[in-house]
Amino acid sequence: MDHARAPILDALADYQRLGRYGFTPPGHRQGRNVDPRILEVLGGAMRADVLASPGLDDRLSREGHLTHAEELMADAVGAEWAFFSTCGSSLSVKATMLAVAGGDGGLILGRDSHKSIVAGLVFSGVQPYWIAPRWDAERHFSHPPSPEQVREGWERHPDAAGALIVSPSPYGTCADIAAIADICHEHGKPLIVDEAWGAHLPFHPDLPTWAMDAGADICVVSVHKMGSGFEQGSVFHVQGDLIDRDRLKLCADLLMTTSPNVLLYAAIDGWRRHMVQHGRELLDAALETAAKARSALARIPGITVMEDELLGVEASHDLDRLQVLMDVSPTGATGYDIADWLRTNRRLDLGLIDHRRILATLSTSDDQTTIDALVDALTAWRTTITPTPPPPIDLPSPRDLQLEQAMLPRDAFFGPCETVPLDQAPGRIAAEQVTPYPPGIPVLVPGELIDKAVIDYLRSGTAVGMNVPDPADSELRTLRVVSLE
Repeated sequence: MDHARAPILDALADYQRLGRYGFTPPGHRQGRNVDPRILEVLGGAMRADVLASPGLDDRLSREGHLTHAEELMADAVGAEWAFFSTCGSSLSVKATMLAVAGGDGGLILGRDSHKSIVAGLVFSGVQPYWIAPRWDAERHFSHPPSPEQVREGWERHPDAAGALIVSPSPYGTCADIAAIADICHEHGKPLIVDEAWGAHLPFHPDLPTWAMDAGADICVVSVHKMGSGFEQGSVFHVQGDLIDRDRLKLCADLLMTTSPNVLLYAAIDGWRRHMVQHGRELLDAALETAAKARSALARIPGITVMEDELLGVEASHDLDRLQVLMDVSPTGATGYDIADWLRTNRRLDLGLIDHRRILATLSTSDDQTTIDALVDALTAWRTTITPTPPPPIDLPSPRDLQLEQAMLPRDAFFGPCETVPLDQAPGRIAAEQVTPYPPGIPVLVPGELIDKAVIDYLRSGTAVGMNVPDPADSELRTLRVVSLE
């Protein structure tokens, strides 16, 4: 296929060159008569914000710009079929769950799944068959499920409709997707991979194996995370005969907006062309930059750049080294403290922070300048700040984190519920999910039986800066639980 083409991006350029005008949404008409204060910030985006059809294409989409772009994407990465979404991988993964298990059957799921997967359980009514992640109790860190755990899951639940694994994790750690896919296929069932953090993986051999190359049946990627798309740009990739593609498309249509943003489509399309033409050299440079960053950051006293600790027989199968994870606990500070200082004093933001770690996510946009800024900032923090020891966090044991799924998540979420003080929640069934964010892995899932260790963890964690945005009570003084009546 001709990967010099970018059908959506080219069509958008033609729209502007021809001076098309639509008596259609969007009402701002590509920025006409818009407040100049808005145009000063958003003018370029508004000029490219056009209706998909009729607008970029005609009322029947006869030009097929989107279809052609999706075909090029599938060809670029070696998938059989690709489907663009402008509602983020959070929606895309819900559509895959509905397509595979909606209506009947359950799903074998890693308990380290993102909150979007839990939301999919609530929407669909699907029964989760949880696999506990492998826990490093010393570091309070979870690793993706092993193939052996997935095999045991199928032995316990042979009637499940499929399995869903998150890989890479938000920390860059990866499961053994090839072995897990083989196990699922032995049972004649599909493997879904939530690969939101892996859009770049098909384009360089030194990165972890991409899910399609490892034999997965569906994977969902977020182009905005490790690629160069706008926020919310997502792609489904499909291969094999275990997935009903028509059903998947119908499920996606049920959830997706009827007003897709052409800006997101165009950015995905343009990024695909760039990666096919220059991805190897771009990722060569990014990996070299990451290696330099890891070496320089590791020289800062009290900061451990994690790598060997994340790999091995009892740990993760592989690691995306563009994710630079640092254990800062020897400094006496929390990750929250350091992230707040970097934002306030050096105008640097970190996405993933927890009680003892910070994560610098690198991309093809980073270079020596951006790395120097991070190293200089962390060095300045380390040499000028004497951390105040934080209050202790009551970290639960791995056993305490394996809560009993007493009800279907959907039934618990939508059924009769009541609000109780946090200290009265142990022994009750959760009616809402509670998710420290990032990385977005729920501590409580609707339908789980709450124990005291988890409540102690949440209370002590929020006291030192943990962000828990999704409970109805934003201050986490109360929890919604299933009513006893």
